[in-house]
Amino acid sequence: MALDRRRLLGAGAALGAALAAPRLAEAQNRRVLRFIPQADLGVLDPIWTAGYVTRNHGLLVFDTLYGTDSQMRAQPQMVEGHRVEDAGHTWILTLREGLLFHDGQPVLARDCVASIQRWGRRDSFGQSLLAATDELRADDDRTIRFRLKKPFPLLAHALGKAGSNICAIMPQRLAETDPFRQVTEMVGSGPFRFLAEERVAGARTVYARFDRYQPRQDGIADFTAGPKRAHFDRIEWHVLPDTATAAAAMQSGEMDWWENPSFDLLPLLRRQRALEVSLQDRSGYIGNMRFNQLQPPFNNPALRRAILRAVRQEDFMQAIAGDNQDSWTAGVGFFCPGTPMATDAGLSTMAGPRDMAAARREVAASGYAGERVVLPVPNDFPILKAMGEVGADLLKQVGLNVDVQATDWGSLLQRLAKTEPVEEGGWSVFHTYWSGLDQLNPAVHAYLRANGRAGGRGWPTSPQLESLRAAWLDAGDEAEQKRIAVAMQEQALQDVPYVPLGQMLVPVVRRRELRDMLNGFSLFWNIRRA
Repeated sequence: MALDRRRLLGAGAALGAALAAPRLAEAQNRRVLRFIPQADLGVLDPIWTAGYVTRNHGLLVFDTLYGTDSQMRAQPQMVEGHRVEDAGHTWILTLREGLLFHDGQPVLARDCVASIQRWGRRDSFGQSLLAATDELRADDDRTIRFRLKKPFPLLAHALGKAGSNICAIMPQRLAETDPFRQVTEMVGSGPFRFLAEERVAGARTVYARFDRYQPRQDGIADFTAGPKRAHFDRIEWHVLPDTATAAAAMQSGEMDWWENPSFDLLPLLRRQRALEVSLQDRSGYIGNMRFNQLQPPFNNPALRRAILRAVRQEDFMQAIAGDNQDSWTAGVGFFCPGTPMATDAGLSTMAGPRDMAAARREVAASGYAGERVVLPVPNDFPILKAMGEVGADLLKQVGLNVDVQATDWGSLLQRLAKTEPVEEGGWSVFHTYWSGLDQLNPAVHAYLRANGRAGGRGWPTSPQLESLRAAWLDAGDEAEQKRIAVAMQEQALQDVPYVPLGQMLVPVVRRRELRDMLNGFSLFWNIRRA
């Protein structure tokens, strides 16, 4: 009888475990968010690159001194607050108490000073801030002091900018890394920890909730401002470059959120009752054809102008999103459409029917001598692949010797840092896009910087553009800023630091059970599963 009883109890326990296991697995799965990013996370350091995949990763791992709300106002984040003295020449920032890095060390003012200095050497807004700074120091463990050469009213906006490059705060030992070398050890103080041991390049990136993170106690979560409350224990990024595979994973429930769905699959996805397709970022993305101006042939402004006049923005947008004009806008200049600095000044240059024979004559008249034009195209990034293919065809039609080189997005980001000639592994032109948030005005618009090698990849030089940008930063009111923005666009149409290719309005796809997703680009706090 005793033996039979033991068997009976054992069988009951096994049955209980079998019944409990699915419920336990389901509960665990509810605490995991599975996300399909726009491309693989090829670069970890959000200071070294302005790539949006890296920025989104950076905001998971690192915190910032200020955040930006949906009205584009700077709000205290890591700082408790600040005071401004000496007629705007001194800013004193005070850190919140209890901030910790993921390694358990306290966040100190000297960590912030080193981080600001590293960021300020790479970011265009940061470069302007540091140029206006006489001294940046830590007065004590919680106090950061800026002593300025002249008032810089946008200081908090610079430190809290949401677009690339974010001013990511990292430990001093990492922040003292040369900003032109990558930091690969990910120690931040943000709401999630990077799990390096679980990363599979080209396939998966994983984050875990940082249990000792302290959200702000005041305000509401609004874009990158307010409390950052993590409701998932684990965030998994799964790289699925094949769009049909990604769509199937969303429909089956294997994935929760797809950042950049293919436009041609949206009708199918909208029919799925468990899925919601919505536009989270109404500033959209603005396509760019970016030239390497350190090397022939695009160090020649006459050639760049010839290419500009041959571009038809509709061709690029239709290749990405088809004929549905709810998904794109043409006639786009150098500032985000619908924002205060946007203007149509000079855009008649790009309007009207294309005359490719005239364009070929203009290219020949520019002095182009048949130099090889290396155009890398990332095959794992559908939007950039489409833009690259249209751009390659255009450049060939106007008579350029184009060498299209297939690559992946992570490798392309690495390559774009190279300033050498194409014979030494360099590049000539590539296609990308920037969030409208990064083209709101001259302060944040990295591709309108024209300060040569100190600037972003492409490295254009234009003293006129730089002078106008400095005047915009010093402008006393919005009317004056708008006047200067018009002059900047007219100058950019002469210098052609890049060619604008139109604005895309890219929705996201998510499971309907996800709630409280913040508007803007992909942010991983606040969101929860119903």
